[in-house]
Amino acid sequence: MDSVDRPPPRRRQSRRSRRRTSTRTVQNRVLAVLCVIAVAGLGAVIAAGRGGAPEAVTADAIAVAPRAAAQAATTPATTAPAAGPGTADVRVAAVGDIVMGTPEFGLPPAGGRRLFSAVKPLLRGDVVLGNLEQALATGPSAKCGSGSGGSCYAFASPPSYARNLTAAGFTVVTTANNHANDWGAAGMRSTDRALDRAGVKHAGSPGDIALQRLDDGTKVAVIGVAPYRWSQDARDIPRAVALVRKAATLAPIVIVSAHVGAEGAAHRRVPRGAEEYLGEPRGDTRRLARAVVDAGADLFVGHGPHVMRGMEFRNGRLIAYSLGNFLGYKVFNTSGYAGQSGVLQLTLGPDGRFRSGRLAPVRLSGDGIPSPGGSSARDVATLSRQDFGRSAARLAANGTITRRS
Repeated sequence: MDSVDRPPPRRRQSRRSRRRTSTRTVQNRVLAVLCVIAVAGLGAVIAAGRGGAPEAVTADAIAVAPRAAAQAATTPATTAPAAGPGTADVRVAAVGDIVMGTPEFGLPPAGGRRLFSAVKPLLRGDVVLGNLEQALATGPSAKCGSGSGGSCYAFASPPSYARNLTAAGFTVVTTANNHANDWGAAGMRSTDRALDRAGVKHAGSPGDIALQRLDDGTKVAVIGVAPYRWSQDARDIPRAVALVRKAATLAPIVIVSAHVGAEGAAHRRVPRGAEEYLGEPRGDTRRLARAVVDAGADLFVGHGPHVMRGMEFRNGRLIAYSLGNFLGYKVFNTSGYAGQSGVLQLTLGPDGRFRSGRLAPVRLSGDGIPSPGGSSARDVATLSRQDFGRSAARLAANGTITRRS
């Protein structure tokens, strides 16, 4: 062996030197463990949200930009485990589209404070959910300008109207729909600020997840989807599926609210394949609903057609394809089927599985104000049988929902 290749002679280490080395090794290992614990603790705090009150977060459970969250959602969650089940049943009350009036067609008296009075007793639950199909903003709309003479429909109420939602009992709303952007990006920011001030959680922009923490600590994640560029796009089913999987890592119960489907009484049946309305793509409602439930959603609530549609069960979870209009002060057609609505009242198990439910029938006045009554339970029972056969939800005359045996 050449001298340059020969290893240098080993030097004996003194006992004191060995003790110092051993001590430093232990100290380094302890420091490394403490760093890991600190990082894990920080991650837990971020995932749980700040404070103990109901909380809204993005798909990453922190205030990231919607575009970044949307990009993150394109990759299915394959390594993050799903959140464990909660500790108790969760009561949900869900409704369809809400418009509290708009200046062009008239705002309600008393600042809209009496709009929900007749149906407030029905809006009881740990989670009370609706689709806010309007902006909460003032000034001329970005969509129609200062006036349209009836040829353009833009919906917005003053930002102060957010308090009407709080007073009625709503805990979360979705803003994924065709009218959320009627006042443009500024109007959407105004809507978010008004809802934040009123304490109402919201989701609808790309990558958004509203995370509500219940009194017992259980979390419920809500996602809003619609076939529009300013919302989580319902036409992109793989991305919607990825976002549901993301939500399932944050909360044991995931609800998807979807503004999809063609409009009107002629479209009360749920078709197979993609839907269109006036040349506009409105998503493949049936495929979307089943895909997100397969991905981990525990409840699917639809509302785009402005009329009630049927319901079915899949994997022990309920799919309500459309709850129609719930409130539309002087903006919606309320004749015939369009005037029938309802409040979906459910109890979900700690793992999100359906335990019990009822569709409380509601009908809309000529001005679009809801009150108890109407034929929606009977109508939905018939539509469910026609569209879904053995997977159809069964509805009794009083609206009680059961699974077929």
